[in-house]
Amino acid sequence: MTFELAKFLEEAGVGRKLVHLRPREVFFSQGNSADEIFYLRSGRAKLTVVSREGREATTALISAGEFVGEESLASVGVLHLATAVAISPCEALKIERGEMIRVMHAESAFSDMFVKFLLARSMRGQADLVDQLFNSSEKRLARILLLLAEFDDPAKQDHLIPPITQETLAEMIGTTRSRVSFFMNRFRKLGLIEYDGRIRVHRSLLNVVLHDQFTERNPERPPGSATPRVRSKQGKRA
Repeated sequence: MTFELAKFLEEAGVGRKLVHLRPREVFFSQGNSADEIFYLRSGRAKLTVVSREGREATTALISAGEFVGEESLASVGVLHLATAVAISPCEALKIERGEMIRVMHAESAFSDMFVKFLLARSMRGQADLVDQLFNSSEKRLARILLLLAEFDDPAKQDHLIPPITQETLAEMIGTTRSRVSFFMNRFRKLGLIEYDGRIRVHRSLLNVVLHDQFTERNPERPPGSATPRVRSKQGKRA
């Protein structure tokens, strides 16, 4: 019998179950046993981690067509290192660890697709690290907005981003909520974004990022903000 990759990822079956999550519902929690993996069929999710001191940070965004919980495949008894939370309404295929391993060994088409996904996620992680080390907070915010608006998907026409708080955006770029608010207002005044309940990102923001046309080299500061840190020649930290 011919293996149908699309059908496998669309339908429930042995070791597979379709699940629906509302915004803020949890796929799995940090520290829980990792024994299943999710394929996100629609919606958006995020990965968050909490330190021993109770500080929370958002480390990744998950889009439709991606897996989450791939650490489950490492070995039996592995724990989740992060919490996966729905940002918007999500439909996902929950795949048990044993079934995931079985189909990877049995079906080369599935294995090829999954390896490409892992490589893409690794490259995204490296890009995120470079972004944190060398780009200004303004440019990091612009990049996150472009990712949320799915400008990497040529088929997407309307670049609305799912509901997300400024606190979450601040966690993701490593700055304060007031600074995010300051930059969002500047983006809106420049016509790079618009929002009325939902944020719509314009292609002009992508052009600004590509040509590094940000103005934070001599930034205005939000009222009451501290004296900006001195930046090195190698990087522009906010």
